[in-house]
Amino acid sequence: MTLSPVLLLSPRDNVLVCRVSLEPGVAFDVEGDHIVAPAAVPAGHKVARQPLSIGDKVIKHGASIGSITAPVAPGEHVHLHNMKSDYIATHSRETASERRAS
Repeated sequence: MTLSPVLLLSPRDNVLVCRVSLEPGVAFDVEGDHIVAPAAVPAGHKVARQPLSIGDKVIKHGASIGSITAPVAPGEHVHLHNMKSDYIATHSRETASERRAS
């Protein structure tokens, strides 16, 4: 039996956790759904299990961990570029002066 490159932590989850770094084009099956990663995703990061729209809750471990800020296709990386926490401020490496300048 070949291990899947992703983990489904709860049947309610709409994201999967990468067990290993995914390369573009890596395909895997999760509960009958065939998913292909369109781009590289680091190990430990999340990928969408299904299409996600702006405002959708991100469900991991069966609980909401944030909201989608940009559309995400199945297999795409779900991270700070397309989701935000609903509970704590999202941080970036941008300094306060860089934020004021933009």
